[in-house]
Amino acid sequence: MGDKHGIKDKVAGKLKEVEGKITGDKAREVEGKAQQAKGKVKSKATEVKEDLE
Repeated sequence: MGDKHGIKDKVAGKLKEVEGKITGDKAREVEGKAQQAKGKVKSKATEVKEDLE
């Protein structure tokens, strides 16, 4: 069973974003935001797939 709802990416991304904000590391912050977006895309794709079934 995979992470079809992107929860892991959303959580890990948020942690990276917060870490970047705290340390002033803009690259880490952006990386976190990108990973969160990836999680949201996975979640939306799963919703669409379930709707089609």
